[in-house]
Amino acid sequence: MRFFDIVFSLLALILFLPFFLLIPILIKVNLGSPILFTQLRPGLNERPFMIYKFRTMLNKEYEDKEDNDRLTKFGEFLRSTSLDEIPEFWNVLKGDMSIVGPRPLLMEYLNKYNATQRLRHQLKPGITGWAQVNGRNDTTWDERFKMDVWYVANRSIFLDFKIIILTIVKVFRREGISQRGRKTMKKFE
Repeated sequence: MRFFDIVFSLLALILFLPFFLLIPILIKVNLGSPILFTQLRPGLNERPFMIYKFRTMLNKEYEDKEDNDRLTKFGEFLRSTSLDEIPEFWNVLKGDMSIVGPRPLLMEYLNKYNATQRLRHQLKPGITGWAQVNGRNDTTWDERFKMDVWYVANRSIFLDFKIIILTIVKVFRREGISQRGRKTMKKFE
């Protein structure tokens, strides 16, 4: 699978090169600096890694506000088109992530998982995954964890190709981008 991840992410980075040139300029104009959002996330076996995304929210001076208030129209556009995820192909090239796998969540959630939910960390996190093509962020946390654990138990190259194709469809349809009534997904508690 690592060979597939390297080839696929290199092709994606080449294909998305125009976006790598244009999106940083648009972020600078609409949101200011920094261009990239970086954050520690748990990876394979819960080992932390730095994830890279294009920034979609107002800066740290607005940290006391809810995500719904920090997400701008421009940021919503980047998220709804999944263009904010393009830098994650660099994470795949580095070996921190895979193209397909459970999405990397926040470090603060680690101590809240039960034994079954922790199984999601038996694989590298992915840019897309089974939960993303079956509701994306418009699911409950329980549903998402069940789908992640199901994927870990049933992973195959055929399933990965199916997820990639379904991801492309979801992105073009802009489905499940956020939970109903929210601009982002509610935190896991």
